[in-house]
Amino acid sequence: MLKICRRETFNAAHRLFTPGLSDEENRAIYGPCSNLNYHGHNYVLEVWVGGEVNQETGFVMDLKVLAEIIHEEVKDPFDHRNLNLDCPEFANLNPTAENIILVIWKKIRPRIDAAYSLELRLWETDKNSVYYNGAN
Repeated sequence: MLKICRRETFNAAHRLFTPGLSDEENRAIYGPCSNLNYHGHNYVLEVWVGGEVNQETGFVMDLKVLAEIIHEEVKDPFDHRNLNLDCPEFANLNPTAENIILVIWKKIRPRIDAAYSLELRLWETDKNSVYYNGAN
């Protein structure tokens, strides 16, 4: 099995907070990420697809097709948006990196043939990332 990767970026603002907690309690949990006026990140998303090489094309998957899926499912809805205010996926979901990658997974997985594995890594900063491969 081989794995291919498409790396894309998107820029988005968010605020981490738990409804029902005071601003002080949210600041104690989330620090500056709970800023009332939001803050932003330059996210880097890696989408890894694994499978057998197609003998006819020589591809595991056409990277152009994978790029189109990422644009439609991630870049178009999330890039230059406020995740809390502009994206229905986060209307009732705290947009932590962990929740963002799970949302992205649910959007991309149905678009990738089930015969292929799918792994995601989302970089929120140069030092912080989250990884998900669909395993429980």
